[in-house]
Amino acid sequence: MKTTLKRLVPVLCTGVFIFSGCAKQQAVKADQAVAPSATTQQAAPARIEAPAAPQQTAPTTTALPATTIKTDPIQSQPAALTKNETALAGALEKIYFDFDSDVLSDAARKTLTDNYAKLKTMPNVKIRIEGNCDERGSDEYNLALSERRAQSAMKYLVALGIPASRLSTIGYGEEKPAVAGHDEAAWGKNRRDEFTINK
Repeated sequence: MKTTLKRLVPVLCTGVFIFSGCAKQQAVKADQAVAPSATTQQAAPARIEAPAAPQQTAPTTTALPATTIKTDPIQSQPAALTKNETALAGALEKIYFDFDSDVLSDAARKTLTDNYAKLKTMPNVKIRIEGNCDERGSDEYNLALSERRAQSAMKYLVALGIPASRLSTIGYGEEKPAVAGHDEAAWGKNRRDEFTINK
């Protein structure tokens, strides 16, 4: 008897669920026209007129006085570097990184300390730190890695005392190799940060 009930209860529950859960939905009938009642026929709606469009008048123009307009040529090239800035740009040394790393080596830290001393002599010069990678790895990965390398150098220079407002970073990924080649000698020269004057 208990086994019969155990079998019968789920079947009954399922049946109730099916019949009650799948209730017929009433179809929506289209609105049928309703004959107007006597009250609506007596009170005819007032006619609403659209507002008249405003008249458009032609804009008045006045002639400009006959004067000469000064024109300054647009500079297509950035301002040339001064002699001191050119010397500084040549004096800033590159730093190099290990494969797949943005960690500054001891040699890179020493080079950055030397660059800091040179940057201190010209406090108004702004520097762009350009991160680079070798050709191994995907384009997206190398762009991110080169940006992290530039950020590492920037953080170190800021820690030494260069204001962050004087520094900017950019990552070029593998787009600007310093040395062409497909061996460790070339790759080692391409994993670098370069320092350029940013006007």
